[in-house]
Amino acid sequence: MRAEARIVAEADGRGGTRLRVLRGESPLLLRRTGPRAGGAVTVHLVGGAAGPLGGDDLRLDVEVGPAARLTVRSVAAQLALPGRAGAPPSRLEIRAAVAADATLRWLPEPLIAAAGCRHRAGTRVEVAAGGRLLWRDDLVCGRHDEPSGDVRADVTIRYAGSTLHRHELAVGPGAPGWSGAAVLGGGRAVGALVLAGPGWPEPALLGGDAALMPLAGPGLLASAVGRDIRQVRAALDPLCAAPGE
Repeated sequence: MRAEARIVAEADGRGGTRLRVLRGESPLLLRRTGPRAGGAVTVHLVGGAAGPLGGDDLRLDVEVGPAARLTVRSVAAQLALPGRAGAPPSRLEIRAAVAADATLRWLPEPLIAAAGCRHRAGTRVEVAAGGRLLWRDDLVCGRHDEPSGDVRADVTIRYAGSTLHRHELAVGPGAPGWSGAAVLGGGRAVGALVLAGPGWPEPALLGGDAALMPLAGPGLLASAVGRDIRQVRAALDPLCAAPGE
């Protein structure tokens, strides 16, 4: 299956935000939800089909114009599943652009790597000087009492034309040593939260296997590893209420 979706948010000239483009294809269906609190608009990603399944090729583009404020969530976890025999890996490409004085909050539910899946995820975000970004990615390595599928995720976030954060993570049978001390240390869930732009909290210890660290630029990285997603969420959830909602 091939599918594309696009969101374009822009200031409405009255201190709020409007959606100029909101277009999707199954399984990437988009719905505006909730009131325009604080001038921001919320969009939920609704899975219109199972997956991603092996062989699926999906793309989501997000653009937030000057002075606009957008939050993107999902109604449920994304479950990467194996496809038919011989199918290539499933793919999800996300491209986002955040203009000056704009805010994007990316807060989806976790990705679950079901046993036997082969999934590739690539994310590229460009934030202009003065823009603000809160970008969250959570991964669960397998469903309950099953081995992890194979997932490779590559995230690049750039601020004012310079790379602020670049991270690659591979788990599952195709990544020997992924559960060892150098990667997840036996954990079954991992989360990362990047806060780019001015006005975020000071770096701090978050407790357990979690930390909030400064990046080489106007931004912070919070990361957490746990035996399940509840531990990861408990560490990172408080930061998602930082200024910029």
